[in-house]
Amino acid sequence: MKEAFIKLHLSVLIAGGTGIFGRLITLNEGLLVWYRMLLAGVLFYIVLFLLKKLRKLPARDALRIASVGLLLAVHWLFFYGSIKASNVSIGVVCLSLMSFFTALFDPVINRHWVSASEILFSLVGVAGIVLIFHFDTRYRAGILMGVVSSALASLFTICNKKVASGYPSGTTLLYEMGGGFAGLTCMLPVYLYFFPVPTILPSATDFGYLLLFASVCTVLLYILQIQVLKKISAFTFNLTYNLEPIYSIILAMIIFREAKDLNFSFYTGLGLIFLSVVMQTGRVVWQAKKNQLKP
Repeated sequence: MKEAFIKLHLSVLIAGGTGIFGRLITLNEGLLVWYRMLLAGVLFYIVLFLLKKLRKLPARDALRIASVGLLLAVHWLFFYGSIKASNVSIGVVCLSLMSFFTALFDPVINRHWVSASEILFSLVGVAGIVLIFHFDTRYRAGILMGVVSSALASLFTICNKKVASGYPSGTTLLYEMGGGFAGLTCMLPVYLYFFPVPTILPSATDFGYLLLFASVCTVLLYILQIQVLKKISAFTFNLTYNLEPIYSIILAMIIFREAKDLNFSFYTGLGLIFLSVVMQTGRVVWQAKKNQLKP
């Protein structure tokens, strides 16, 4: 069990590092995501092939999963666009609004009642974002893209749960990477027309970062998560992943010294966002205990 918890926190640390690579890689967000999905898709295929876990899906299901992969790709576009327009801390903090958008979207998509407590707790996080939004006009474009990224991430999580049920997670991820890559390949000429770049080929340094990005922050992360979930409950897993934004911000402060660019308003807004996460976590814990006590 101790080894499982070590792997769990290692996976959270790796997940927190995804934003760091977004800042290290000099390619624009469109090419960054395109290369990430290409390399991750190839690596996933090799891993599944070696493990003899490749599985062909019916065309209809494959298309549905691939379309969700395109949604993931667009979420990444806005997420890394947010980081490049501001910094890692801003991009990661905005992603904390996922719970707010989930509280809005999930009842509509899955047709159930809106939870008043979820909306209330999420509004505390929204207040934090509003406070951060006003602390420096330089970061407003990054914040807006981060908020859109958060909404898309929420939609991806909800849709992924609907289309992926009944299939191994490795197979689902492979088709999502393929769908995202194919969709981005069609979109990229238009994207590069409006956001031109000197070259579409990464430098040697960028290519090295991309390989690490795809192998460590995608393939290895997935393998660690699978191993951890065999030993630890999904509830504990999701609860621990609330630490991901903290890890990202700490890493950004150490590597890029972002602390000097952030002021009291940012930290106050960050505090409100984490208060929102704590309240929602407490609500989930209370409900879990309440359900256990039912006869």
